[in-house]
Amino acid sequence: MTAGFDLGGRSALVTGAARGLGRAIALALADAGADIALGLRDAHADHGLVAEIEAKGRRALPLQMDVRDLAQGRAAIDAAIARFGKLDILVNNAGGGVPERPVEAYDEVTFGAVLDLNVRSTFFLSQHAGRHMLGRGRGAIVNMGSQAGAVALPGEAVYCLSKAAVSHMTRCFAVEWGARNVRVNCVAPTFIETDGTAAMLARPAFRAEVIERIAALHRIGQPREVADAVVFLASDAASLITGQTLLVDGGWTAR
Repeated sequence: MTAGFDLGGRSALVTGAARGLGRAIALALADAGADIALGLRDAHADHGLVAEIEAKGRRALPLQMDVRDLAQGRAAIDAAIARFGKLDILVNNAGGGVPERPVEAYDEVTFGAVLDLNVRSTFFLSQHAGRHMLGRGRGAIVNMGSQAGAVALPGEAVYCLSKAAVSHMTRCFAVEWGARNVRVNCVAPTFIETDGTAAMLARPAFRAEVIERIAALHRIGQPREVADAVVFLASDAASLITGQTLLVDGGWTAR
């Protein structure tokens, strides 16, 4: 491994780590040498992830962490710091949307739920972890955005605007914290093969449309392709990169 990508001796917390992209990110960070705190909606349901990380020779700490409950989220961050002695990396991976609907069909409750999950949690968990990082004079935060934050997807207006907010939030944090050596970046993937997208991608017409829209590569992404981008932005290989949103979209937004 190139030295700049080596995360040996560092600790990371990944929210939404039980499955999908979160699981892939936790494993990729462990492969790079980091100890991993796992933010889980059910701390007793890690689906073997703790054992898998420990088999790589890294420490793993499962934590009860529904990111919509900010008190629970802050307590989980504090527990990770107490266990590992520090927190070098925070990955705000947990997020999601709601079934497609036209703009005129959204109600205030649904709007608020999506913003709470994607925007409110990212802001305040970054704030809490960031205070620790600022005190140490180093740290890296990687937020999970989406190509939906860069383009308009019909039927997903609130999800799109929430991920656009995450991208701009990333810039705001980066500008304020850069002088104190805390970097903040965002990874924005296209459709990725996970259990969360399985139902949509199982529809032949939808899958064909997605593959066509991924203009450059014409294939569905794999979780490790997103996870490796997170490792890069969390590592010293990205030491001069902050405030950026890295689109991992196979060329979707290039059209």
